[in-house]
Amino acid sequence: MGGCFSKPKPVEVKVELSLLEKEREVDGLSPNGKASPLGDSRPNGALGRYSDEEAAPPRLCLQPRDYVEASVCHVKDLENGQMREVDLGSGRALLIKEHGEFSAIAHKCPHYGAPLVKGVLSKGHIRCPWHGACFNISTGDLEDFPGLDSLATFQVRVEKDKVIIRANKQALQAQKRSKPMSRCSAVINSNTGFSHVLIIGPAALVCAETLRQEGFTDRIVMCTADKHPPYDRPKLSKSLESTAEQLRLRSPDFLQQHDIELLTEKEYRKLFIATGSKPRPMTYQGKDVANVFHLGTPEDANSIARLAHNRNAVVVGTSFVGMEVAAALTDKAHSVSIIGIESIPFKKALGEKVGKAIMKLFEGNRVKFYMLNEVSEMKGHQGQLKEVVLKSGKVIRADVCVIGTGSVPASGFLKQSGIHMDSKGFITVNKTMQTNMEGVYAGGDVVVFPFPQRNNKKVNIPHWQMAHVHGRVAALSMMGKPAEVKTVPYFWSAMFGKSIRYAGYGEGFDNVIIQGDLEELRFVAFYTRGEEVVAVASMNYDPIVSRVAEVLGSGRTIRKRDVETGDIAWLIDKGSQ
Repeated sequence: MGGCFSKPKPVEVKVELSLLEKEREVDGLSPNGKASPLGDSRPNGALGRYSDEEAAPPRLCLQPRDYVEASVCHVKDLENGQMREVDLGSGRALLIKEHGEFSAIAHKCPHYGAPLVKGVLSKGHIRCPWHGACFNISTGDLEDFPGLDSLATFQVRVEKDKVIIRANKQALQAQKRSKPMSRCSAVINSNTGFSHVLIIGPAALVCAETLRQEGFTDRIVMCTADKHPPYDRPKLSKSLESTAEQLRLRSPDFLQQHDIELLTEKEYRKLFIATGSKPRPMTYQGKDVANVFHLGTPEDANSIARLAHNRNAVVVGTSFVGMEVAAALTDKAHSVSIIGIESIPFKKALGEKVGKAIMKLFEGNRVKFYMLNEVSEMKGHQGQLKEVVLKSGKVIRADVCVIGTGSVPASGFLKQSGIHMDSKGFITVNKTMQTNMEGVYAGGDVVVFPFPQRNNKKVNIPHWQMAHVHGRVAALSMMGKPAEVKTVPYFWSAMFGKSIRYAGYGEGFDNVIIQGDLEELRFVAFYTRGEEVVAVASMNYDPIVSRVAEVLGSGRTIRKRDVETGDIAWLIDKGSQ
């Protein structure tokens, strides 16, 4: 893809507004689009901006057919802190009442489409019930990850105690929007103090977009060893047959439109390293046998799904990726076997009881476990995999094998660079994601960083959401707007149509307090260290994990005694299931 320097010539820096921002300019709508039920309506949907005697500024004429308007409820139908999904005829919106004011925003999370009405509303923002993304209810802006897009917002007014929403039809259908971004200028901007940014690694897209959103107008080059534009990596192990195009986060046209180059380029003034991780090395005989995979690309996933069709599949390792692949293969393969070195899957991450419940779920779906075992040899016939031999002597029939034994940081190329790494190969960064070298930043799976919730202990948190946060913090730091990691770690896993949600940082937990029914897989597990809850996991208990994330994110502490009683009504939303 060509970049902004292909034909050097001075150009003006332009900031392009999204459709919704243009609407606000034209309509004279206030940024929050709010309406209070305490007074009469105003044409702009923001009470008190003009007095009754004042005339609103002249507005451009828009075609009425581009908009839809509907009375959706009475002002007393919603109490403060309540939300309701409403139908406008051409689409749906989420109506919110907080502090006596109404707001209307898109009703679906732009990440995976979760219904936000089941999310957690608190202090001017809403948290997605599925994966914890946060959005400002006034502006619709994305405040915490995962995801890239913000929400559409709609005009609200009150007339004769009726709440009326007016929405642009296109925004109502799209539901999501991108934040406005600057364009690249061929004239070096001396005000920024640097001219180019090189970003290594496909997970660094958030860094690039944040730079553009913050007004960076110089050259941005993304380098990746992958042949595809950035794509949704967590989906690889859950949706094996998805193509790279179906998984991609941004199209090549989007990157080109915002002057984000996808090239191999080495010239830079600022560098962001987000190379992620690589498979943990294994030792066994038969490494030349075909049809043994480390899941890394859409092509890998597609090949695994194809080769497993009505055949025998083996998964080595009980990592989340390995277990997700095994679950995804059960409706395709003749047989699915899992080999693990521990006695129970997820014992270290989720605890023994939760691990046993998940293991039982897999066994109920025809998955055979070979635990406390390791691979000795991959045996083939005419170069194709036929058997996996275990160190115990057990032989498992196999036509395709996926290795999911964990990962190590992809940082070997930096050994002679002078960039400081710890004994395990993780790049060490400070709270603004800067390495020991001036102008060099890093984030994602490849780093250890000071984590405020553990008294700034250097930790590695290999979550997709955390990589997004790191990218934004690094970009803001490059722009001279120092920021810190203030998010609550949040990740999710999907198996057999059921989702495990997890928030917090539970490494080193010393107790697990479980409420609900493990047999029915409807439970919430609180992980404690000493007398403090440090993490939570759940199945079929939405939106409790997002609610706990909201509590922890506010700086409050949840005590062990608060969850030992079994009374967690204070954490559960009335509409949760």
